[in-house]
Amino acid sequence: MNGALGGPRFEKPIQRRNFLGMLAAWSFFGTIGAALLGALRLPMPAVFPESDSRFPIGKPEDFPDGSVIHIPRRRVWVFSDTGGIAAVSTVCPHLGCLVGREDNGNYTCPCHGSRFDATGKNVSGPAPRGLVWLDVSLGPDGRLIVDSGKEVDRGTRILV
Repeated sequence: MNGALGGPRFEKPIQRRNFLGMLAAWSFFGTIGAALLGALRLPMPAVFPESDSRFPIGKPEDFPDGSVIHIPRRRVWVFSDTGGIAAVSTVCPHLGCLVGREDNGNYTCPCHGSRFDATGKNVSGPAPRGLVWLDVSLGPDGRLIVDSGKEVDRGTRILV
């Protein structure tokens, strides 16, 4: 007789209050798990450094005075004026997002709202510092070489 009364048909059904409590607990732990996964992703940059940090950008004649040329594949802005030629990285120092240049010459990070002036100096937002100015040199073949692994002082230009 014990066998007949011990089946699933005679088990006490789950109560609504217990079901809602279990649902709330699973929702809580699911949310915590998703937040932890997001937090683990934060330290990883969105843009990884290149294996070879030196790359040619062209001959000095390709950059007339007053020109501002974006090289998206290399993530740099190249400026040319009477003081020389300079290169500024488009990678935001906060989390590695790519900044955009506005019509007034300032830069804005679309990810977290960091703003930089025309020289790349940090104006507002969570970025810990300004945009990186990169080393520009003249190669043996007469082409300009940018070294994205070598930071220079803001305002540094190469005279050609």
